[in-house]
Amino acid sequence: IADSHDLTMGAKQRAADRDTAKARTILLDVGGEIRRARVEHDLSQGVVGRSVGLSAAQVSRIELGKVPAASILELSRLLSVVGLELGARAYPGGSPVRDKAQLALLDKLIALLPQSAPLRREVPLPKQGDLRAWDLVVSLESSLIAVEAETRPRDVQALQRRLATKLRDDPRIAGVVLLLADTRYNSLLMRDHGDALRTELPLASEVILHALAEGRDPGGGGIVLM
Repeated sequence: IADSHDLTMGAKQRAADRDTAKARTILLDVGGEIRRARVEHDLSQGVVGRSVGLSAAQVSRIELGKVPAASILELSRLLSVVGLELGARAYPGGSPVRDKAQLALLDKLIALLPQSAPLRREVPLPKQGDLRAWDLVVSLESSLIAVEAETRPRDVQALQRRLATKLRDDPRIAGVVLLLADTRYNSLLMRDHGDALRTELPLASEVILHALAEGRDPGGGGIVLM
């Protein structure tokens, strides 16, 4: 697998397009709910609009899903007027955007690899429609090693769950390297939670770095501080 900025940007653009389409569908669905409830209660768009400080024309456009900038507050108030209640919840989706510090951390690891080692950033999981991706995947001795970079992880248990489920759902990956920035914060994190993290990632940093530098499969997963 070859590193490709174009492939990465293309994947991000496709994800953005999917999310835009999803948002439009949600707005259209909510608008339809408002309209059906309004008609059921024999309320005009003008009456509903005046109750929340909107014009009848604005209510009409919201009902048709034609107001992409409609706020949660506006939708919630409109739903309340027609006897409904807005509910929302976040679910695990795609990988988060990586900041400059995380990208620099990945670059430090890449610099240690042999130039001939095939690698690729932002590698999607194989399941159709799964928006999650590995930060980096390296091919070594016919094995695929996934790398996840974290500069300042906050929730160790959430991090463990995320790595475990991604590894479970991607049978191509032979091992996962958790790449942490070598900071005082992360040193204290390893002191307090290292045993729990090493349950699933047992290999020592030195073992992994030595194997990667030689272009060898380290033989499992582990934690690297850089």
